[in-house]
Amino acid sequence: MDVLVTTPSLSVPLRLVVGVVAGAVATLAMDGVMARLPEGMTPPLVAAGVLTDRRPGNAHPRLAAVVHYLSGGASGPLFVILLLFGEGLLGVSASTYLLTTAVMYLSMVGFFLVVVLPQTRGLTRDRVERTRLDWALSAGAYLAVLVPLVAVGSGFVR
Repeated sequence: MDVLVTTPSLSVPLRLVVGVVAGAVATLAMDGVMARLPEGMTPPLVAAGVLTDRRPGNAHPRLAAVVHYLSGGASGPLFVILLLFGEGLLGVSASTYLLTTAVMYLSMVGFFLVVVLPQTRGLTRDRVERTRLDWALSAGAYLAVLVPLVAVGSGFVR
């Protein structure tokens, strides 16, 4: 008598690991972009300042780096989770990747611009505007690296 034995797929956990690694690499790439933008590393300093109720100029750079890398690393598996939902609804396709990337971009930029940045203190209106633009560009650079890495890595673990 044949017994059907099912084993849980390792595909999903491995794809989440791919997301963490891709997120870390994308964060390093994002750093290269931030370094060339007018506000530089202001976005991570804003986040650290909001967490500690300090002005970005008084935020601890080490805390800013930790927050930045933890957020970047965690955003990778978040993208994978969104992608898995998208694949469940729409199937595996380029359209699913594009839609998931758009949702992730809007979430990243929206969260920073609507939740984090308005809580910061000590930035002039001009610096807030530059920081908004810099963050939008940096998030785009992050996803430009993350998405292909996730796509390639996911292809290996399916």
